[in-house]
Amino acid sequence: MAMSPSYGVRRLNSGHWFQKFRSISCSSVDGNVPANSKSKPQSFFPKRGQTLELECETLAFKGKGVCKVEDTGFIVMCDRALPGERFVGRVTRRKDNYAEVTKVKTISPHWDFVDAPCEHASACGGCKTQSLLYEAQIRAKEQQMEFSFGTQKWLPREQYQKNEVGSGGYALGLHAPGFFDKVLDINKCLLQSEPANKVLAAIQGCWRDPQLGLSPFNVHSHEGFLKHLMLRTGRDIDTGLPEVMVNFVTSSYKPQLLNPLVEKISAIPEVVSIVNNVNTSVGNTSIGEEEYTLYGKCSITEMLRGLSFQISANSFFQTNTHQADVLYKLIEESAGLRGDGSEVVLDLFCGTGTIGLTLAKRVKHVYGYEVIPQAISDACRNAKLNGISNATFVQGDLNKIGEDFGNNFPKPDIVISDPNRPGMHMKLIKYLLKLEAPRIVYVSCNPATCARDLDYLCHGVVEHNLRGCYELKSIQPVDMFPHTPHIECVCLLELI
Repeated sequence: MAMSPSYGVRRLNSGHWFQKFRSISCSSVDGNVPANSKSKPQSFFPKRGQTLELECETLAFKGKGVCKVEDTGFIVMCDRALPGERFVGRVTRRKDNYAEVTKVKTISPHWDFVDAPCEHASACGGCKTQSLLYEAQIRAKEQQMEFSFGTQKWLPREQYQKNEVGSGGYALGLHAPGFFDKVLDINKCLLQSEPANKVLAAIQGCWRDPQLGLSPFNVHSHEGFLKHLMLRTGRDIDTGLPEVMVNFVTSSYKPQLLNPLVEKISAIPEVVSIVNNVNTSVGNTSIGEEEYTLYGKCSITEMLRGLSFQISANSFFQTNTHQADVLYKLIEESAGLRGDGSEVVLDLFCGTGTIGLTLAKRVKHVYGYEVIPQAISDACRNAKLNGISNATFVQGDLNKIGEDFGNNFPKPDIVISDPNRPGMHMKLIKYLLKLEAPRIVYVSCNPATCARDLDYLCHGVVEHNLRGCYELKSIQPVDMFPHTPHIECVCLLELI
């Protein structure tokens, strides 16, 4: 990934982090409400539409600026406000113990200001903290690429006023912040590789040609052909050179419509795979019911911690491989492997098997579970590719496990759990508390649900008559996505 500062790992006090996590967990799973945000008895409740002069104090989860109304302490949240910045904000929404405002104008800039390198930084909802010095981003985090085709082109306010034209026209890019049906046209994204940007530019240069007969999918009328353009970059095992997979997600299978685009982008040397995922549902997800290979291979390869991995279009794989190496090394350290090949590892939400396979050579056996069938196929293929025979991967939904889950593998010494943003289902929490494995390494991309799940494992769930039996030993954040509010955490739990 471009613009990725090296490492970005800081050691933190686990007690300090867990206290913060528990306060987030108790207030809101969304994580929008910061700790200690209870208003005072005489708090001033701003009204919708009112303007306030505010100063941003810190960042909350999701990167929203935390401000307090002067003299009252009432909490106000503002998107794109950064620590130290004084600004005028207009109240757009008020809840019981905080309000949300939209920034109207900046009075004085924030601390640690730097020029954002991306031309879309002020409008795109992705890397919204680019104008904040990277060291300051890390401090703030310690305290707390898929493109879409669209029928509604969205223009930032400055362009709207300058060009005197409104939204409209076809677009290929990223969803405008807060809109599911409007797309910000993107010509170059600094998150992806240069070869991937070549592909994006080539498609941008021709897909609107009326002679091609291509139309973007309309999320309101459910008509149109093109839904998403997904670009993935890997590395050739032998040469180390980049290789790009292009995935067109469409509403139906009409390869003749895609042929002109396939001919154009297949001329780019780094493009080794072009696939078409067909998603006939009215939803706008990027995973198709059927997949067709239009050019080259059906997968690309990536190297991580000395192993080679084959990645297909719908399989999860860490996008920032430089930081993924840091993350997986930290997971291995947290697991505390004896190294004598006697331990059994249960790898929950295993994806393409990356975590389990990096541990396999030091343990007796790895058992991995994942809901996506294609990811399990990739995991089995990756095990064979790397000569690993002590890993078993099973397809199954961990949100729907029954009382018999765990009967087909021995009791694990170590559990690795790497759930997606919603965290772990109560059925899985119940199983883990009953299992009583000596160590759990919990990997989280959402501090709010991480706080909730750690609280359950350590303190139990009263309403389900479950007793907690773990102690949180450490939490280590890893900055997987610089210039964004997102953060990954590796948490070590030990049986009491």
